[in-house]
Amino acid sequence: MSRPALTFPFDSPPEPGATRTIVDGLDWLRMPLPIDLDHINLWLLADGDGTAIVDTGIHDPPSRAVWEQTLDGTPERLPVTRVIVTHLHPDHVGCAGWLCERFGVDLWMTREEYMLCRILVADTGRAAPDEGVRFYRAAGFPDDALDSYRRIFGFFGRMVSPLPEAYERIHAGDVIDVGSQRFEILIGSGHSPEHACLFDADRNLLISGDQILPSISSNVSVFPTEPHANPLADWLDSLARLRDRLPEDVLVLPAHGLPFRGAHARLDALMTRHREQLDRLLEHCREPRRAVDTFPALFRRKITRNHLIMATGEAIAHLNYLVHSGEITAEEDADGITWYLTAST
Repeated sequence: MSRPALTFPFDSPPEPGATRTIVDGLDWLRMPLPIDLDHINLWLLADGDGTAIVDTGIHDPPSRAVWEQTLDGTPERLPVTRVIVTHLHPDHVGCAGWLCERFGVDLWMTREEYMLCRILVADTGRAAPDEGVRFYRAAGFPDDALDSYRRIFGFFGRMVSPLPEAYERIHAGDVIDVGSQRFEILIGSGHSPEHACLFDADRNLLISGDQILPSISSNVSVFPTEPHANPLADWLDSLARLRDRLPEDVLVLPAHGLPFRGAHARLDALMTRHREQLDRLLEHCREPRRAVDTFPALFRRKITRNHLIMATGEAIAHLNYLVHSGEITAEEDADGITWYLTAST
């Protein structure tokens, strides 16, 4: 039996700075991004006499201008009551501190996302650590790519306004009342450590952040701070848990792309994609490979310098998964380069 196709209730997004009502009390705001992924979907929730914000865009002048147009230019949306952030990536958390300060409201996040975001913001202005240089050298970076890594280290904080020094912690299983709306917090990990999704069972809708996207797969990466981590195992476990928890016909409100129905089909496709990548990687590593040598087995397009760090992190996530399962071995040579080889059977 073939899987049902995804269906899209909305043919097009709102224009940047404009909103569209999804259901009573929940509006969709599209924010531009100055990167390849050129937009993010944000959500405005009626909260008593005001508005709760879910996710915020990066912290730059165009994003602040959209917020000023959306909020100051629409008095009925005020006051802002709180800012809820699904996870720590700059397109989601970037304007959170600025909004909280501007409107004097609390930031709501999970603990791991809040704490890691504070750490990453604090890296701004620091020199790249030796551990990071060793990590990317081991992956196969040439000297000019290592120099590029040193130059861009700390870029995270340039896209994120300083977070409040205190926050409201949200946990897996919490039920948050936002006005007359009730959202259960569902947690995913792998793309980020403790990603919060907001599930409204009464109206059968899910604010999914980056946990379920309709047409792209969220990046799952290993970083120099935890070089032997296994985030892909966490990611696959998260997808399976969401499939068990969510109805097939839930309306998914993703951070990127259009709202859609067909959650089970999409979750199945995401899990299948990673398993196929793992199979290709096992075949590819029948000869010793560095992490950067595995890109053809994992990615359809050529990896350019602009995407090298992200692609390397994702490649190592897949390699570490297979190292943890005993299907691939990892050996470091005298030059500090790690070579991966499919284990003998």
